[in-house]
Amino acid sequence: MSDELATTEETVSADGEYKMSVTAKIDEVGPCKKHVTVTVPRADIDHYYSESVSELGGQATVPGFRVGHVPTKLIEKRFRQELSDQVKQRVLMESLELIAEDNDLDPINEPTIDIESLEIPEDGEFTFEFEVEVRPDFKLPEYKGLKLERPAREIADKDVDEYLTRFLGQYGEMEERKGAAEKEDYLELSIKFEHDGKHLSEIAELVVPLRPVLRLQDAEITNFGELMTGVKTGDTRETEVEVSGEADQIEMRGEKVKALFTIKSVKFIQTPEINEELLERIGAESEEELREEVKNILERQLTYEQRQSTRSQVLDKITESADWDLPETLVSKQVENALRREILEMQQAGFSRQDIQARENELRQKAISTTRQALKEHFVLDKIATTENLEVQPSEIDMEIYYMAMQQGESPRRIRARMVKSGMIENLEAQLRERKAVDVILEKAEYTDVEMKPQEENKISAVARSVCSSFSASAAEEEETEEADEE
Repeated sequence: MSDELATTEETVSADGEYKMSVTAKIDEVGPCKKHVTVTVPRADIDHYYSESVSELGGQATVPGFRVGHVPTKLIEKRFRQELSDQVKQRVLMESLELIAEDNDLDPINEPTIDIESLEIPEDGEFTFEFEVEVRPDFKLPEYKGLKLERPAREIADKDVDEYLTRFLGQYGEMEERKGAAEKEDYLELSIKFEHDGKHLSEIAELVVPLRPVLRLQDAEITNFGELMTGVKTGDTRETEVEVSGEADQIEMRGEKVKALFTIKSVKFIQTPEINEELLERIGAESEEELREEVKNILERQLTYEQRQSTRSQVLDKITESADWDLPETLVSKQVENALRREILEMQQAGFSRQDIQARENELRQKAISTTRQALKEHFVLDKIATTENLEVQPSEIDMEIYYMAMQQGESPRRIRARMVKSGMIENLEAQLRERKAVDVILEKAEYTDVEMKPQEENKISAVARSVCSSFSASAAEEEETEEADEE
């Protein structure tokens, strides 16, 4: 399929500026991908060449001539390469802008153009080609008046007690377990992975709580709790694990790997008493204030869960008709971006690092399919945001960073600096714009409240490690390292 645009008559725009007369032939060469062949007439090249000679002539310093009085022929001879580079740059820039405007191209990424290899001929027209990924063209689905179920539950004192126990654990002391390991004890261990009888990789040192499942970035050991029942220091265990079907190492996807564990020590956390010293360390005035803050955290998490549930229903409904394909190159490039945005949302809701790590590992194991769906959701929500004229104000970004700083006990300045450095500030702005689009949908939706399932005990230990490589730092762990470096 191909379209052709020619602008051959006008050379001056309505505002009096010069307008090129380029011809563009546009072909679809794949999902959301266009191949563009551009032809620039000689008249356009001569126009920009004359402009460049005139500009350079007014600035160039040449011995024997006053500035602004150097003969044109000498300028052309002496600054031949500079003129050629300048004309090429202006011709490319102006023609790309004109093609995008006149053809309604909405690029996702920069076009692939090998500028160094392009040469403008001394005579005749100039032709160049490039490929560019563009936003999908689709009809916006009906998004007003959706019927949704909204989960709800009361936060009880029991919930506060359980969260408080986990929270206080980070202030407790590790002690050696004399006998066999118990649930939620911490196992210090090493793991060796073998494939087809050959060494694949090794995790020399790892400390994980004893829970039913051990989730790595590219696999899950679903029988971990059963495997480690009753282990003591010095024990060894082995099991088989299957590498995720979407692991980074393509050749290992779906492969069976033997995991050999060596238990170096078994420890448990002695939960500290709540006293004045501990309260001062935490930054709370009293136990009542601490419990109230815990309840606030649980309420934020409840809001997050409600929002995720209704958002999931919304996205399922509005992407039902999103049967258009996306280029694999785009999906691959956006994997890390989608992951960072999910982590950002969980940080905003006040989830623990372990909860965030578990979710991150789950997403990494299904990275390609998850990202493909997330991109479709993004394009639909972005189009709704455009239709509804939704924009994010700088003050809204500032407020979001302020809330995150409060939850993490840091200064907003440090949070912002870290987000700018990691590129997550752009993720935050896009996330807020999409959230506004979801809010518009939710405001116009019809709800039925349903009882939320009780929270299950945490059954997953998650670590930033992979079966197929000895070490892989997660986004959450990178952030933790950066925080330590800043101290």
